[in-house]
Amino acid sequence: MTSVSTQLLIVLIPLLLVLPVVEAVEAGDAIAVLLGVVLSIPGMCACLGAYARKRIGQV
Repeated sequence: MTSVSTQLLIVLIPLLLVLPVVEAVEAGDAIAVLLGVVLSIPGMCACLGAYARKRIGQV
């Protein structure tokens, strides 16, 4: 099983490689995309944690 930091890098590197290809009209667009990525990762972790707790009966 790979570590969390390795999994995070596997997800972030393709996203960062795709971002320069997309031409942002304004800097606000790029900031919005980065903010969305940054906020979605803790959201996914929170959902996975809730799912894990629910699965082992620690609700």
